[in-house]
Amino acid sequence: MQQRRSDHDVTGTVQVSSALAVRHAIEELFASVWPGQSFPLFTQAFDDFDRMFTGRMPGYFGVDTVYHDQQHTLDITLATARLICGYELQADPAKRFGAERAMVGIIIALFHDVGYLRKSAERERANGAEFTSVHVSRGAAFLEDYLPKVGLSSWTAVATEIIHYTGYERSFAQICAPDPRDHRIGHLVGTGDLLAQMADRCYLEKCRDRLYAEFVLGGVALPIAANGAVQVKYASGLDLLRQTPQFMAEMRAKRLEIAFDHAYRYLEILFDGRNPYIEAIDRNVEYLRQVLRSENWRLLRRQPPVFAAIDDPMANTRALMVGAVRKAWG
Repeated sequence: MQQRRSDHDVTGTVQVSSALAVRHAIEELFASVWPGQSFPLFTQAFDDFDRMFTGRMPGYFGVDTVYHDQQHTLDITLATARLICGYELQADPAKRFGAERAMVGIIIALFHDVGYLRKSAERERANGAEFTSVHVSRGAAFLEDYLPKVGLSSWTAVATEIIHYTGYERSFAQICAPDPRDHRIGHLVGTGDLLAQMADRCYLEKCRDRLYAEFVLGGVALPIAANGAVQVKYASGLDLLRQTPQFMAEMRAKRLEIAFDHAYRYLEILFDGRNPYIEAIDRNVEYLRQVLRSENWRLLRRQPPVFAAIDDPMANTRALMVGAVRKAWG
């Protein structure tokens, strides 16, 4: 039961480790908002995503990052679809997205973390987490190549810009798009990215056990200064957790509320005035505060499965992390 709950969305109704289940849920949502319209591209896009992340797509190794795994992306894509549909149901007619722009938003969400995947020619890289600092730009490059192949070439310039609402490589002021609705789609994808991961039932354990390891491999936890000295941003997974309440508060204030203009409120129309994502985030924050006050780390005991394309991904990642830490301090 614990594993089944851990790979379901915040409502407990959609298995977000399954590309097929998430696609069906999104198709049902879109059919309710745009009745009579079909979205055949979803079948191809979700199939391409599944083949890429499971290592069955020629040219790619498949996902090997343990935090940014397949479930992470699918959870975010479902949240984005709900935000898009909630917006469309409430927006003034002149500001509505329309079916095609909404569909492009789903494609961007689905491939927003594809930059973590290693290409076959990148064998010198041991793990996709090494691309942490540039993964959004890599995702934009993927969309530039992919969208024309699926008949969406006219959206390439927009998509490769607004994908940056999910990252930190460029300031939001530098993101260029001709239509305010394009920026709003970017806000919704960025909102979905934050909401789904912070609302994850196992978010705290995943930060401690998985995200910290990716930060080490990506040069974020122990960056090297210009003079060659090691700087310590996160000393351990527990240190990362100690800084997590501040991170969540800043993301909520600076991104969810200011930069993305409270876009999370568009969910409320779908849930009778409630917002299950914000409720789950609040529960995670309060529970983390209890853990930090007590210093009883055994309260974080969940061990959810990793949905990656390699065998024993946690052991592999831990071994790489230990090697990276030794190298940094060597």
